[in-house]
Amino acid sequence: MNKNLKELIALSQIDKEIDDFNPLLEAIEKKLKKSQEKIDSVQSDINAVKNSIDENVTKIKIYEEQIVTLSEQLKSITKKSKDVSTEKEMKALSLEEDIAKEKISFANEEIERLGKINEKKAASLEDFNKDLEALIESQKESVDSANATKSEIEEKKSTLFATREEKINSFDQKILSFYEKIRNWAGNTAVVPLKKQACHGCFMKISDKSYSDVIKSEEIVTCPHCGRIVYIESESAES
Repeated sequence: MNKNLKELIALSQIDKEIDDFNPLLEAIEKKLKKSQEKIDSVQSDINAVKNSIDENVTKIKIYEEQIVTLSEQLKSITKKSKDVSTEKEMKALSLEEDIAKEKISFANEEIERLGKINEKKAASLEDFNKDLEALIESQKESVDSANATKSEIEEKKSTLFATREEKINSFDQKILSFYEKIRNWAGNTAVVPLKKQACHGCFMKISDKSYSDVIKSEEIVTCPHCGRIVYIESESAES
C-alpha cells in the first residue's frame, strides 16, 4: 500500500478517536444538566410552598388584628348599652354587636383554616427538603464521577493530539492540505474503505477501472462520486 495512504488512514483513525470523545463529553454534560434541572425544580417547589406559607401567615396576622379591633368594638358597645335610653338605639347596638361577633367568628375560622393549611404545607416542605438533599448528594457524586471521566478523556485526547502532531510534522503538506479540505465537509469519513466495490462514505459502487487503481495503491485515489479518499482493507486486498 502507498506509504502516504497508510499515513492518511492512520491519521484519519486518530482524528476519529479524538472526535469520538465529543459525544461522551456531551452525554456527561447532558446528565449533569438534567440533574441540575431536577434540583432547580424541587427548589422552585420549595420556594412556592414557602411563599404560600408566608402569605397565609400574613393573612392570619391581619385576621388577628381584626379580632383585636372587633373585640375593642364589642367592649365599646357594652359600655354604650348602659347609656341607651330608647329601643331603637338598643336594636342598633344589638345589630352592631351581632355583626362584630360574626366577623370575629369568621376571622377565627379563617385563622384555624389557614393554620391547618400551613401545617400540611410545612409537612410537604419537609418532604421537599429531603428530596432536595438527596438530589444534591446525588449530583455531587455525579459531578465527581463526571470530573474523573473528563480528566481521563482529556488525558487520552492529549496523548492522541501529541501522536497526531508527531504524524503531521512528517507529512507531505500538499497531501495533508488535501486531506483537511475533504475532512472539512466529510468529517471522520474523509478516508473510507471500499466494501464490495462500493465507497463506504457515499455507498456508491465505483467503476472497475477506479477499483483497479485502488487495489494497486500506487496513488491516493478518491471516490469518483463523492470525492472521499478510498482504500482497500488488507483482508479485501488479499482476497
